[in-house]
Amino acid sequence: MKVRLKLYAALGQYLPDGAEKNEVELALAEPTTPGGLLVSLGVPGEQCHLVLVNGSYLAPSERDSASLEDGDTLAVWPPVAGG
Repeated sequence: MKVRLKLYAALGQYLPDGAEKNEVELALAEPTTPGGLLVSLGVPGEQCHLVLVNGSYLAPSERDSASLEDGDTLAVWPPVAGG
């Protein structure tokens, strides 16, 4: 199955080779969860502040139980500060 992964700001460093403009399409051999995919790429969980699947917010408590489906887009932002 294929999933599009978008990692924003400092999280972009965890994108695998072949990524362009903060995103990459991944071919996954088996089903996984958003949390499982992020762990497999070495993305620190505490840096995953805002997680969206197909534009819908995914609470931290759901990240290891919701299954990614073929064609899904997973987008992740780190915590941001501003003023």
